[in-house]
Amino acid sequence: MADISSLKESVLVYLDRSGGLQKLADDCRPLNGNNLAGGYMKLYLPLLTKFCSSSSDTQQTEAVYRFRVLVNPSDLIEMDPRLGDCVLHDPLRATGLFQSVCFLAIKTLSLTDKIHTASQVNVSLNFTHLPPFPEYTLDLSGFHQVYGPMRPVSMEGAVIAITRVTKYTQGARFLCTDDDCPGSTGFHHIRVHAPGATESATVRNDFSCMICSSQLKEDVKFRVLGDKQLVELIHVEALDVLRGRRQSSFRYQSVTLFLRDELCHSMTIGRLYRVVGIPVLVHQWPSITWSVEANSVQPWEPQPLPPGCRKESPRFLELSERVAPSPWRFPAIVAHCFGLDLTPPGLYNTLKLCLLLSLVQTRTDADDPSLDLLVVTADTLVLDRLMAYSLSLACRGVRHQASAEMFASLSRDERGAGTANIHAGSALLASGGICMLGDLSFYRKDKLDYIQSVLESRSVSVFIPGKKYGEEADQQLSFPVQCNFWALTDSSQRSGRADSAVLGTAETGPVPAQLAETFGLVVQCGDRVGERGAVAQALHTLQQAVQPGSHPHPSCWEFSTEDYQELVARSRGLQVELSPEAKKLIHGYYMASRRARTRSQGVKISLASIKLLISLAEAHCKLCLRTKVVEEDAVIAVLLCENSVTLKHGASALVIPPDAVFPCDLEDVDGLQRRDAALDELHQIILRFVYTFAPGADAYITEE
Repeated sequence: MADISSLKESVLVYLDRSGGLQKLADDCRPLNGNNLAGGYMKLYLPLLTKFCSSSSDTQQTEAVYRFRVLVNPSDLIEMDPRLGDCVLHDPLRATGLFQSVCFLAIKTLSLTDKIHTASQVNVSLNFTHLPPFPEYTLDLSGFHQVYGPMRPVSMEGAVIAITRVTKYTQGARFLCTDDDCPGSTGFHHIRVHAPGATESATVRNDFSCMICSSQLKEDVKFRVLGDKQLVELIHVEALDVLRGRRQSSFRYQSVTLFLRDELCHSMTIGRLYRVVGIPVLVHQWPSITWSVEANSVQPWEPQPLPPGCRKESPRFLELSERVAPSPWRFPAIVAHCFGLDLTPPGLYNTLKLCLLLSLVQTRTDADDPSLDLLVVTADTLVLDRLMAYSLSLACRGVRHQASAEMFASLSRDERGAGTANIHAGSALLASGGICMLGDLSFYRKDKLDYIQSVLESRSVSVFIPGKKYGEEADQQLSFPVQCNFWALTDSSQRSGRADSAVLGTAETGPVPAQLAETFGLVVQCGDRVGERGAVAQALHTLQQAVQPGSHPHPSCWEFSTEDYQELVARSRGLQVELSPEAKKLIHGYYMASRRARTRSQGVKISLASIKLLISLAEAHCKLCLRTKVVEEDAVIAVLLCENSVTLKHGASALVIPPDAVFPCDLEDVDGLQRRDAALDELHQIILRFVYTFAPGADAYITEE
């Protein structure tokens, strides 16, 4: 008894120091409609004398009230190690201690006149964090779903499925059927939801009175309902299987989380989270399922090593130092030597650069523009392999399979709720990464229309029929799509639009022009490579088949896949800002292109184009391992964007070559110098175009 009183005293001291008493008073104030909690500190000392005596109050109340208490385990352990140990290893007992103290505080401080028994105080302890020790961490890739102590643990993973929000019973009042029993009135029999309890454990018709053992019946008008949502969480490494590279011998199993009340809607499908929860065994006869009652939820991203501890490729560092005077050479060489096991150096350089730019510009922020890529080619096999190889460098990559669901699917929840369970498709599972769609010629028209709708709105709508899933009304939910899409189209499959094609447009095969318009970047490969490039590709493929891994190109820098992984990871983590010169060039080109194409072609350049330009310039800056977006980065962005718009709508007054970013071969230093000179000339062409079609641009852009 003395130990319990000492623990309760520590609870009271902690609530006072952490602001818990003031929060309790604030939570009680709306119950009365007036302020009964002013000056509670004047009554704090009399509370300490009440722990040695028990109080009973038979006055009636109206409902069960829930109070949320934030608990910092570190502060608890520092203040009272016994209380900290109780909270971390016996949370149910700790909840009882906090419940008793909160009830006594409510009565002593007269915070509300609607609570008169401790059973009416439903306390929820929410942990701010857990100690960073293995005993408090649950690894979703190696744990066993067996019975264990009901204590809080921390886990990280990706959300692969989520249900609608449904109701559950927080608390209920029961009355004795014997009118002569004291339990037939008042609130002697109150049942409150506990972690792991099912609905039948809280509310059913076979409870007995603790006073006379007669049957109890529920007073339904006093039932208190709360919100409940189920989430499937899986280890993030399980998503590597979706890259499609190789079959893994590991089998990953998801964990079901129960989100209740304020935690509902705190998790988004496809995103990564760190969850503190209590593992429980849910008894649903004749089966027992292992689940986790979530206690707190925080967004989570795997953090890279600090700069001092991060392993960086010495080859890329050496290259960066050697080509530092030129802002264009480093990404050019990186793209030139990319994917040498699949293509010879110098072939498809523009595509390789676009793939790298898309890789480093992958985020989960809703405001960040995406870098979707559509490749138009007659050689889909080689470029499909190149894109699949690039996918292996992404932080999260999903290669969509024809038999899989692309966006979302529905099923009935198997945990007893009977509501709709929404499963993530390839696009949602690739949040913050790349979703590779492959060759679009294999998709049906309805699928292509759906892809176009999603690319335009950047969201997925899921229709849930209410009658099928136990609801009175139908519901439509929307989920954000936050990944970059890569796709191919076979230009050899003529679409029949060639007779009316505008000069400069690309033959997109079975892909409608409206769908091609929704992709930010359109890159044409193969048709302009010519017979020489086809022969070089054939010889390279034969060479790799006979001698895998050999690189018969002595003039080329050699970088391993690990080097590129480290480069992409480092570039992706950089925070960059636009310089005034880059902003002016991007804004001037956007205004000039909008006016020029509207006059000559009637094409409306949307506001998304300027977002694409900024995203391309930032990605090029990151790939250069810089944090300041300079005017040269904006030049590359303008050239890529202009080539893409030309393939969609035809040539404009800005006359640039088809492969403007790589106008010459990069076999040696002379080739790099010729490229720098060509890009300088294209820079001047862009400026003259801006001065011509955007009057007033010369006021904020100085021609060099």
